[in-house]
Amino acid sequence: MKEDITIRKQFASRLIKWQKQYGRHGLPWQGREPYLVWLSEIMLQQTQVRTVLDYYPRFVASFPTVHALAAAHEDQVLGLWQGLGYYSRARNLHKAAKQIVTEFAGQFPSTRIQLQTLCGVGRSTAAAIAAFCFNERETILDGNVKRVLCRLLALDGDLNNKFFEQQLWHAAESLLPEKTEDIPTYIQGLMDLGAMICKRSKPICTACPMSDICLAKADNLVSQLPRKKKAVAVKDISLYWLVLRNRQNGALLLHKRPAKGIWGGLWCVPCLDSLAALDNLVAELDLTCDDLHEGIEISHRLTHRQLHIVPFTAQTSFKANLEAILPNAEWVLPQNLSDYGIPKPLKNYLDQVTNSLF
Repeated sequence: MKEDITIRKQFASRLIKWQKQYGRHGLPWQGREPYLVWLSEIMLQQTQVRTVLDYYPRFVASFPTVHALAAAHEDQVLGLWQGLGYYSRARNLHKAAKQIVTEFAGQFPSTRIQLQTLCGVGRSTAAAIAAFCFNERETILDGNVKRVLCRLLALDGDLNNKFFEQQLWHAAESLLPEKTEDIPTYIQGLMDLGAMICKRSKPICTACPMSDICLAKADNLVSQLPRKKKAVAVKDISLYWLVLRNRQNGALLLHKRPAKGIWGGLWCVPCLDSLAALDNLVAELDLTCDDLHEGIEISHRLTHRQLHIVPFTAQTSFKANLEAILPNAEWVLPQNLSDYGIPKPLKNYLDQVTNSLF
């Protein structure tokens, strides 16, 4: 098709020119340092730039190098990640840092294939690091880029379909600029165009450098492409917190969550999924239901889950073997809570009830 040939000839040069003039510049992670680019790419997965701008400086200040991150305790990493969500990203980030130190002698691998061997690094993330830091001839395919390609080339398909995703990869690779030195600017331009102009809703087509060659715009399909994913039903989940305060020193009982599941790897007060399970744990801790005070329900939304959390508070002088009853649990003094990565709703709750609990 004549239109297709025109797009492939002009897209890269137009995008590079537009990015230099109108794209995002001065973001703290923009540069050629692999550690900083990698960290930002992981943080930016399913998270907006303005949110990452708040977390990124604190994280880098605490772990300025990949060696510092690798040497850190997981709780320190999760603590700084608190509130960013998708905590598996933080655990994989920590594991990957250890991989880089042990398997690559502390030096970031420079090719996409090697980078993809790191925990939590997929093809698009690996390509971004390789392109930005090592000028490798790679392209990316995140959500923003998929949207740009679907509209630019009027590609209609299910974004969850592997065959269609492969079609998008081929399209993305065919649009790369000829000059290797243009690759970093081009990749940044892809990100910027999707985030700033070719937005999911209310795209600013009048300011788009591709407006006259965009096939979706020509066919009045911009609002229809890419095809919207089927909405995933939100599941309501009831949880019950046991908020125990030690009478002797005011310590709070925290329990390390399993790696998989809600708040994986974080420290939380004992969290039960039924009142029966709560009653059983209370009995094992030599308490009775009369010792508990029921709090106001807390609502907290995760991506596809609505949590309904009921906190039950109590004071105790429990001295028995805690490990036998609740493995991976610790009594934590109020002044030391900041050393533990805890879920955001628990932090908010503790901030509100600090005076009454401690």
